[in-house]
Amino acid sequence: MEAGAPSRTAMMAATARGLHRWEVAAPWVFDDCLALVLVGPAWREIRADLSAALSEPLLRVTSTMVVTRARYTEERLERGSFGQYVILGAGLDSFAWRRPDALAGGLRVFEVDHPASQAWKLGRVEALGLPANDRHVFAPVDFEVETVTAGLDRVGFDWSARTFISWVGVVPYLTMEAAEATLRSLAKTAPGSEIVLSYLISPSLMEDVGRKFHAIFTGLAAGVGEPLQTILTPEEAEALVRRCGLEVADHPTRDDHHARYFADRRDELAPITYEQLITATVPG
Repeated sequence: MEAGAPSRTAMMAATARGLHRWEVAAPWVFDDCLALVLVGPAWREIRADLSAALSEPLLRVTSTMVVTRARYTEERLERGSFGQYVILGAGLDSFAWRRPDALAGGLRVFEVDHPASQAWKLGRVEALGLPANDRHVFAPVDFEVETVTAGLDRVGFDWSARTFISWVGVVPYLTMEAAEATLRSLAKTAPGSEIVLSYLISPSLMEDVGRKFHAIFTGLAAGVGEPLQTILTPEEAEALVRRCGLEVADHPTRDDHHARYFADRRDELAPITYEQLITATVPG
C-alpha cells in the first residue's frame, strides 16, 4: 500500500461488490448498495483498469469471490448471538450503515484498518454525510507498529463479550508469522466467539479460471504495493487455526458455496476455487 493512500485492493473489492448489483440480474448473491458510493467517482477508473487487465468475462466470473465471502460472513454473524462485531481490514465495508437495526439491537461494530485507509474512508463518510453511531467504532491500527490487541483495547473493546470477527481478504497479504500472531490474539476473545477468515489456496488446487486470475492478480497486487505473501492448502489452514488454540467450525468448499448461493440461478454465474473461507471458534 502506498504511503498516505487507501488500500487499492480494498477499493477493487468494494467496486466489485457494488457492480454486482448493477451488472448482474437479481437475485443478487450479496447486495451492497453503498459500495460504489463509498468508493466515489474513482470506481469507474478502477473498473476500467480491472477490465483491461482481466478481460470482461474473467472480471465477471472472478467478482463472485467478493460477494460470496461477504454473504457467507454476514450469514454467520446473523446465526449467532454476539455482542460485538470486529471487521479486521475493514476497507470500505458498509455494514454499519446498511444494518442500523443491528446497532439499534445492541451490536457494537469495530472497524479495524490501516490508519491511512481508515482516514480516507472517514473522509468519504464525512463528505457523504453518513450518520455516526456510538456503537460504531473505528480503530486505526498499523500492524507494523502495534498489535490488534492494543488497537482494540484503545477503543474500548470488551474481551469478555462473545464476539464475531470478520477477517476476509487480508491473510494473503500478510506473512505467516503476522497471520499467526493475529489469530493467537483473537483466540483470547470470549468462549463461543467466531472468526471467519479467508486464505489463498495453492494454485495447484485451483481450476483453470482461478489459475488464470491468480497469474494476473499477483502482478496487479504487487504493482499497487500490496503483494500476495501467504498461500495455504486447506490442511495447512486448519492446522493454523488449531495451532492458535481455536477449533474449526466450518470449512466450506466451492461446491458448498454453489449449493448455498448459486444453485437456483438462471445465468451462468458460479463461485470459483481461489480464495477459501474457514470459520474458527473460541472453545470453552
